[in-house]
This record gives sequence, structure tokens and C-alpha cells, in this order.
Amino acid sequence: MNPRRLIPLMLLALAACQPAAPEQNAAAPLAGARIGGPFSLTDQNGRTVTERSFPGSYRLMYFGYTFCPDVCPTDVASIAAGLKQVEASDPTLAAKVVPIFVTVDPERDTPAVLKQFTAAFHPRLVGLTGSRDAIEAAKKAYAIYAAKGAAQPGGGYLVDHSRQTYLMDPDNRPIALVPQDKGADAVAEAIRQWVK
Repeated sequence: MNPRRLIPLMLLALAACQPAAPEQNAAAPLAGARIGGPFSLTDQNGRTVTERSFPGSYRLMYFGYTFCPDVCPTDVASIAAGLKQVEASDPTLAAKVVPIFVTVDPERDTPAVLKQFTAAFHPRLVGLTGSRDAIEAAKKAYAIYAAKGAAQPGGGYLVDHSRQTYLMDPDNRPIALVPQDKGADAVAEAIRQWVK
């Protein structure tokens, strides 16, 4: 074969090996998903909070409980640290995001307990609790599983629950899952990617 004919074929093969450029206007992964909806809960200061309490803001929604021995504190620390990274590099962008912790254990997670918990992670972290029925309605709206476990030796109990963080847009529509289990950098990257 003529070497001059090989050059275009080689260039074509090399071009095929290059990674595709990311789409600038990629659709949100959770666009159109039936996640989110109305809720009426109580924050750590005793005020009633609904899905309309954060006009114009994106929300990082995480469901857990303050008595969790390991997973919830680790996840919330990653969410807070990721948001702090964005605050340091782009305060205007970070100001558009409200981190929210919704308890799945309202019997123990009173506003006073949530106030102490949220203060340990981020000054803007909102903690939400409510009646068992109100929490069940919020869990259903956000497709969250949670079940109280058996009593532990010495008293107390654990709560088995799903572990995801939703990024919701200002109209309370789901955008994407935020990989808080991958650490602060992954949280910051998701915020930068999807918050406009």
C-alpha cells in the first residue's frame, strides 16, 4: 500500500482514540424524575420550613439521623467541606446553594438536637424534623427508604436508610445525585457542574 494513503487512515484512527469533549449543555441526569415535592417540616430554630422556603436557591437534600454512628456524619462532613471549597473559590455560586439535612429519626432528632448537629458542620446547614407523618411524607416525595432497627444492647437503636444526596433546582426539580460518598472534591465538582 502507498505510504501516502496510510497517513489519512492513521490520523483517523488517532482521532477515534481521543476522549469525546463533554457536552456543554448536557441534560441533567435526574431531569424529569419524580423526586421532590411539597413538605412542611420544622428547622433547628423551631421555624416551619416548606419546599418554598428557599426561593431562587438550589438545595442539597440529604436524609439521615444525628445518632448515626458513622455514615451520616461522614456524608454531611463531605457535603459541608465540598460547599466550603466552592465558597472559597466562587462565593457567588456557593451562595446559591442551601445544604439541608432531613432526619429520618424524628423521635430523637428534635430541633435542639439538630441545632447542635448542624452547627458542627456548616453555618448554613439547615436541619429539618417534624412529626412522624410529616417525615414519612417527605421520605416518600424524595424516594427515601428508612426503617428503625432493633433495640441495641444498652438501649438506643440504629436506623437503616438509603444514602443519597439530591441536588434540587430553584423550582424544586431534581438535577443530579451528588456523590457525597466520594468526598468533598466530588461534592464541589457536582456543584460547579450543575449550579448556574
